[in-house]
Amino acid sequence: MTSRPALLIAGHGTRHEGAADALRALVRRLAERHPELPVAGGFFGAPASPLPLSGAVDELAARGATRLVVVPLLMAPTGAMAEGLPAAVARAAAAHPGLRYACGPELGPDPRLLAALERRLDEALGDGARRPQDRSGTTVLLVGRGAADPYANAEVARAARLLWEGRGFAGVESAFVTLAAPDVPAGLERCRVLAASGPGGGGPARTVVLPYFFFAGDLLERLRMQTEGWAAAHPGAEVVSAEPIGAAPELAEVVLARYRATAADEAAFEDRAAQDVRPSAGAAVTAAVAGGRG
Repeated sequence: MTSRPALLIAGHGTRHEGAADALRALVRRLAERHPELPVAGGFFGAPASPLPLSGAVDELAARGATRLVVVPLLMAPTGAMAEGLPAAVARAAAAHPGLRYACGPELGPDPRLLAALERRLDEALGDGARRPQDRSGTTVLLVGRGAADPYANAEVARAARLLWEGRGFAGVESAFVTLAAPDVPAGLERCRVLAASGPGGGGPARTVVLPYFFFAGDLLERLRMQTEGWAAAHPGAEVVSAEPIGAAPELAEVVLARYRATAADEAAFEDRAAQDVRPSAGAAVTAAVAGGRG
């Protein structure tokens, strides 16, 4: 039997083998640095995932875990979905009587993740981001998944503002792959218009499209297709695509910090029946704001 809670890392909504490999790499990184901590990862919200959340729960239970701290790999709340994270964990844990769990909050926009995003921007720009004047000629389009919940989408806009502060870019705009406006072509068009109207005659020379999610997968492929379609229709525009964060060391640090904060709250490990009806962090904020409007 394990004395400390095990760590369950929960990715969302992909059947992409590349995303599964990245999550495996993140699990290995944490396991190597913290061999005393049982850790596994899987995806929820995607049938036939190559790395299902239920398999990760089974693995940790087989290793003697009686409590799980579930850390969602979400930059922002997802809004309403067919099966939220607490429900997915409850369904997987039902096969292991006595197994209790607590779900932590979304990860973004933690300052360490913003630093990792900045590094992805520099990698995409290469030698074109080495001087302050180079950054001042670059605008960034931060692209989130998109949700039907406006409060979830507002978190992406908040991250864009935080990413812009003090980093010297001409601006950081936000857009969404699906379900929310502006979509990627509209976001790129806004960047183009702002560049043309900016100070200095002509404004920023380039736009970097920066994914605001963790891994490659179907979502990234859709983003790339939307970006390439817009760029093909605007041959005079310079558009550069950055990579997602991936299994970066900063991500491992934030996951571990969320684990420790949640594990320290003994009251979080309540009965599964009570947890099954608990809203996510984003839903709780939405409910509170909506209640204040009534």
